[in-house]
Amino acid sequence: MPTEQDLIRSARGGDQEAFAELVMLHADRVYGALRRFGLDAGAADEVAQEVFLRAWRGLPQFQERAQFSTWLYRIAFNEAQRRLARRTLPRAQPAPEDDTPDPVAALAEPAESGPEARALAGEFERTLEAALGELPPDWRAAVVLRDVEGLSTHDAAEIAGVGEAAFKSRLHRGRMQLRALLEPYLEISGG
Repeated sequence: MPTEQDLIRSARGGDQEAFAELVMLHADRVYGALRRFGLDAGAADEVAQEVFLRAWRGLPQFQERAQFSTWLYRIAFNEAQRRLARRTLPRAQPAPEDDTPDPVAALAEPAESGPEARALAGEFERTLEAALGELPPDWRAAVVLRDVEGLSTHDAAEIAGVGEAAFKSRLHRGRMQLRALLEPYLEISGG
């Protein structure tokens, strides 16, 4: 089975099947990120197609200084921001740096894998999606990139197009608001 680097090399050479495999490897995560950035299902589908079209066109310029997935997140973030640009929300003011805990990581993982645990996990996913939808777009993007998608602060800040200090400020504010929104769920689940 070819590695991701093999697929990238082949796709750069015009191999559409290799690029289709790359799309299959990353489509679910790109779509999920777009949803968490605040797009509804229909818009996320459309924007995901645009993301992969832009990736196909831009593949010759991809220099592999970052991981392919990080590059795709950058494209997805930019496309989501274009789609969301019609909304006008107040800009976040910088907050002092601190060690605000990640509210997503604070949530208890279900110990079971039965139907009840799956139902609870589905309920939590809906609760998290709704809470993320309440955050201003800049804060939501910071939380999604860092805490949900698990990117490093450096990579997430680069994707968001801001310095690390500004990114950390957005992350702090997003975490604080998300924690407040998830507090009832955290209390029920024992967090």
